[in-house]
Amino acid sequence: MEVREIMSSPVVTVGVDATLDEAVETMLAHRVGSVLVVDDGLVGIVTESDILAAVFEAEATLSELAVAEVMSSELVTTTSTTSVKAAIRTMEVEGVKRLPIRGGTKPLGIVTLTDIAWHLPDRLRERPGLSTRRQGQRRDGR
Repeated sequence: MEVREIMSSPVVTVGVDATLDEAVETMLAHRVGSVLVVDDGLVGIVTESDILAAVFEAEATLSELAVAEVMSSELVTTTSTTSVKAAIRTMEVEGVKRLPIRGGTKPLGIVTLTDIAWHLPDRLRERPGLSTRRQGQRRDGR
């Protein structure tokens, strides 16, 4: 299975010149935990955690802080044809929960740990011999 089959698209974005207040409004309107930051292409990501940390550390209001000040700009990304298994490995190695999907410099979508978790039952049904626990072992580990 490739990430394009489970990624969220179109992706929710804000401009690099947006305030955190605008980013929060966008996240709430779309019911997402992050927004990708764009400026002639993908330049960063802002997550709920980034916003909480910025407000706590700066002791400023959301309208006083710019997205560009708190966004993560060293992004770990992948392409739409990457396998879900490879995406999971990348997320694990890089310590990220969200993986933007690039099409050149443009964001095509995003795949998150939540997306993967929602689609795992479908994947398990596709492969009847595949299980999330060892044979004969109960959920409580006994």
